Amino acid sequence: MPLSDHAPIETPPRAPSPAHRFGTLAVHAGSPHDQVTGAVIEPISLSTTFAQSAVGQPVGSHEYVRSSNPNRENFERSIAALERAKYALAFSSGSATTATILQSLAAGSHVVSVSDVYGGTHRYFTKVASAHGVRVTFTPSIELDIEGLIKEETKLIWIETPSNPTLSLVDIRAVADVAHRSGIMVVVDNTFLSPYVQNPLDHGADIVVHSVTKYINGHSDVLMGVAAFNSDELLTRLKFLQNAIGAVPSAFDCWLAHRGAKTLHLRAREASKNGQMVAEILEGSPHVVAVNYPGLSSHKQRKIALKQHRDGLGGGMLSFRIKGGKEAAERFCQATQLFTLAESLGGVESLVEVPASMTHMGIPKEQREIAGVFDDLVRLSCGIEDGVDLVADVRQALEKVVVAPKITNGLANGNGTA
Repeated sequence: MPLSDHAPIETPPRAPSPAHRFGTLAVHAGSPHDQVTGAVIEPISLSTTFAQSAVGQPVGSHEYVRSSNPNRENFERSIAALERAKYALAFSSGSATTATILQSLAAGSHVVSVSDVYGGTHRYFTKVASAHGVRVTFTPSIELDIEGLIKEETKLIWIETPSNPTLSLVDIRAVADVAHRSGIMVVVDNTFLSPYVQNPLDHGADIVVHSVTKYINGHSDVLMGVAAFNSDELLTRLKFLQNAIGAVPSAFDCWLAHRGAKTLHLRAREASKNGQMVAEILEGSPHVVAVNYPGLSSHKQRKIALKQHRDGLGGGMLSFRIKGGKEAAERFCQATQLFTLAESLGGVESLVEVPASMTHMGIPKEQREIAGVFDDLVRLSCGIEDGVDLVADVRQALEKVVVAPKITNGLANGNGTA
């Protein structure tokens, strides 16, 4: 169907520009002092139900915990402020956030997605969404392909920028302009950067989603997701599903995540600084095939980073291909001392993994490699340790994995022996 036959949509008005800057909002947004005790830090409300003064007249704004809770409400207000949005809704996980948004589409809808997405997102799109009649088309070059991929039934464009795990970037404004002319909403997964480094709604996105488990909470002890947006109609639709499906976070997790968000700006800056240091060392190493990091001037989409990221920051995530193939990648993960071999990302501690064998193993090998996820690709999440120590750890691991075997083989073959 020609693009002109689609009814255009307009990006809803943004929330009013905040009076304070990010760090101040991180500390104070959604953090009222307790009116009874004067507590500066909000109490944890574990009650599952709330008293009513008369039938259908709750004492406050809450009736039942699945529908709303004081801690969840405060956390949602905080994220809305940090993403420069009118509204935010929290869910029990990032995957639950994705599922709820896809569930909001009618049967028969079509979605266009970047091909290089988180393995869990790919799994939902290919294994679950089809069960209620939603079809997803993947593309490795969405800015070039979007007009040709749009169909009459296309309702949503899904973007990860940077993508997981190859750190590819998408010009959000360029995609949103085409999508909106066609009456199509744009969703941006902003998990890899956090609201501190990037605010997709400012660039035309309709919904921004996060796995709160990662940078927003930042301490590897909460499972949660969140969506932020400006549309009143979306609030009605998604809040209904949030309550009806019931994939909501606990009050305690909301309290923890809100506490984590208060230091997001400090952690994101430090992680970005460390990511830059590690990426530069890797780029200069003879043991590395290629480095994916949007903070490097050599990154093919560095101009987009300068346009969309705060101060052009690259974030704390990077990936690289190591010489020696899959075995070298796996040995590297076991050779690091500060980078812990584990899935996930965005915590205060640094992590390392091999996506093809871990977070993205559910994606068929041919599809993985089209997206750049080769068996020798290593993904790093730089935490907030001293950057010099992280650089030293990466260096020693590379030496141990790539150089040491060559020396050992030489000795085994009789070279260098008396």
